[in-house]
Parts: sequence; C-alpha cells; structure tokens
Amino acid sequence: MNGTECMDRLIAGQRENPGMTLDQAFYVSSRVFERDVERIFRQQWILVGHVSRIAGTGQYFLLEIANESIIVIRQSESVVSAFYNVCRHRGSRICLQPEGRRRMLTCPYHSWTYGLDGALKVARTMPEGFDPSQYALTPCQVRVHHGLIFLYLGSGQAPDFDSLYGETVPYLAQQGIAEAKTAARTDYPNAANWKLVVENFIECYHCAAAHPEYTSVHSEEKLKAFGAGPGSGSQEDVDRFQVVQEAWEQRTRESGNFVGILEPEHDAFAMHQAARFPINENGWLSETIDGTAACNRLMGAFQEHDGGQTAVSFNPFSYVLASNDYAVVFRFTPRDPLNTDIELTWLVHPDAEAEKDYEVAHLTRLWHVTTEQDKTITENNQLGVLSSAYRPGPYSSREARNIRFKHWYLDHLGASPGSSGPGSVACSSSPTG
Repeated sequence: MNGTECMDRLIAGQRENPGMTLDQAFYVSSRVFERDVERIFRQQWILVGHVSRIAGTGQYFLLEIANESIIVIRQSESVVSAFYNVCRHRGSRICLQPEGRRRMLTCPYHSWTYGLDGALKVARTMPEGFDPSQYALTPCQVRVHHGLIFLYLGSGQAPDFDSLYGETVPYLAQQGIAEAKTAARTDYPNAANWKLVVENFIECYHCAAAHPEYTSVHSEEKLKAFGAGPGSGSQEDVDRFQVVQEAWEQRTRESGNFVGILEPEHDAFAMHQAARFPINENGWLSETIDGTAACNRLMGAFQEHDGGQTAVSFNPFSYVLASNDYAVVFRFTPRDPLNTDIELTWLVHPDAEAEKDYEVAHLTRLWHVTTEQDKTITENNQLGVLSSAYRPGPYSSREARNIRFKHWYLDHLGASPGSSGPGSVACSSSPTG
C-alpha cells in the first residue's frame, strides 16, 4: 500500500467516529505532518504579525514554519514584502537573527547582496552572460489587512482574501487594529503537535480546572456558552446566556458601537468567525485580572468602555482577541510533528506610552498566565498521546468546536491538489514514521 492509499484509509477511519479525538498518528507522525504543511499551511493565509513590529524601512523578522524560514521585511513606507530566507547562489540562509534591520540583504556565505525588493544587486566574479535579473529572492504572497500581515506560502493562486475575510472589517476597524502599535510580544515554544494546541484553544471544557485567573474574569454561564468563541458551547448553554448577551448588545448599540456574531457555515474554507461579547456583567472594563483598564487610551472608535470584547478567528491558527483598550494577536506555527511555536503580540493605541498610559505587566498578565498554563496542558497532552496506551476519547458537549475542527482538518487533508504523491505519508504512528 502506498502512502496516499494509507492516508486515505487513516482519514476514512476518523470519519467513522466523528465525536472522537484523532488517532495517534495524526499527532505524532512526521509524514502526517508533511501532509499537514502541504495541504493546510500552504493553502491558507497565515497571520504572521502586525506592521508595527517592522515600522521602519529595512526592519524585518523571520517566520520559521516547518522547514521554511521566511524574511518578512518593510520594503518601503507603504510596502511589506516577504521572501524565502534562501540565497539564490548555493542556498545559504541570508538573515541569521530572528529580527533586525538591514539596508540590503547580504548573504554571509559569498556576499551575494539583494535589495529590499528581493532583486539581486551584487554577485562577484560571475561568468560572462550571467543575468542578475534571473536570481532574485523567491517571494511569498503578502496581504496587509488592517495592519495584520498575512502570508500565502502556496505556489498557485491564493484564496481570494476579501471574499474570505471581508466580513471581519467592522470588527477590526472599530478596534483600530490598523493604527495600533506593539506594546509587548512573547514567544511560548510548545512541545506539542499543532493540532493539540489548536484543540485546546478552541474549547473551554478545561478552563475551570486549569485557568483560575481566566475563570475569575468571566461568569460561569459565559464560559459555558462562549468560553472559546462561537460554537464552543452547547446550544443549551448558548440559549441560557442569550438574555445577558442580548441585553448587553442593546446597550452597546445605543452607545453607537458595533456588535454582532459572524459564524460562517461549517464547511467554510478557513473556519473563520468573529464576535463581540460582554466580558463580565459585573462592571468589568477590560479583560484583565481585576477588570480594571489595561490602558488609559482606548483603541479605534471607542469613546468609552462598553464592557465588551472582540474576537476574530481567521483560521484555526490565527486569532485576535481584544478589549476596548488593548488587543492580543495569537499565532500558532508548526515547527515539526512534536513542536509548535506560540506567539502573542499585545497592541495598544498608537499614542499610548508605557508606564504612563499602561503598565506592561498589568496589560499582559492575564493572557501570559493563561498561555503558560495552556503550554503545560498541551505538553502533558502530547506526552500522553505518545504512549502506547493512548486511544481516541469522546468529545464532550462543550467541545463542539473540536468536532468541527476535526471535520475541517480531515476535509483539507483529504483534498487532492497537492504536490504530495505516493510515499508522502504512511500509516506509521511513530514520531519519525
């Protein structure tokens, strides 16, 4: 049986038990991981950061995803570009530091030098007839959406961005994401498969046991209904919370602020959604440990606190969660079958000043603590999944988004566009098989 047939068989087996977690192979196998990268991460727009991280011309940062390294760079005041971090001479990495600033991109191996537009400018002692125009850096497709930088790593036509994400505009515009600036950024290397990280993030079944700080911020009813966004709770819990939701929406509309819940069909290509909810009906101003404001400068169009939060999910690994006075950008990036990078970026009003308008520790505390707890949870989950005793278990009624994610994942994995061919996957569930 070749690799493609084996993967088809694995996928078919998961569909037979839609309410159960995935088999071990999907969380540990290197060949399944290769298919994940090819059929999912190369087919989706990936949120990689905010433009304020590269505010000046020549500033760059690296995106490390699977075996790829991508240079995301400010080419000019109005242009953000991205290139594979691979010299066109003999393939060396060009940028070796995770971020920095360059006037030109010079390879440290043989000094081939590229402009910020990726064009080859200097290549010493090349033979007669050498044409520099044929050796520009390999670009990635880039889209900046309200200050958020997205990359498409596929080789063909990218999905139409506006048709996918146009409906997120009112949420991001009201929040002022385009004009915001970075107040803090933290990496959380996670020794777990990317699907375990995602599955943990999109359910709040675990919140009461694992997140005392987070659960102290939100009411029990809200956590059951919308603790991990629309669709994460049972319909019964949603109906029970609806009175609170509708009352808050009425007050918020009267104050002139936008409200709404966007939840596309279950077969949506990107599994995207957006929503606004009350943080806590007991007077919480911001999603902070004690409910007090995180920043004295409100973002975007907000004139006063409305007690709400905004959540935007672009796909299962790209999120923005925001209060009136700050926002957090979440990025989950796969490195290999057993490791995922988690990056959180906190955004504030562009004129807000640290230690005057906000204290970084207060601004970041809730999601820093919660993410550290999630890191422990998912790493322990991965260790258990690696055991010979692991068997798929049943999802609860509060893990409805996990069931949807499973369907979404299998649909993408089973699609056939691919550059994958026979031998690209295998039924082995070992970390290297």
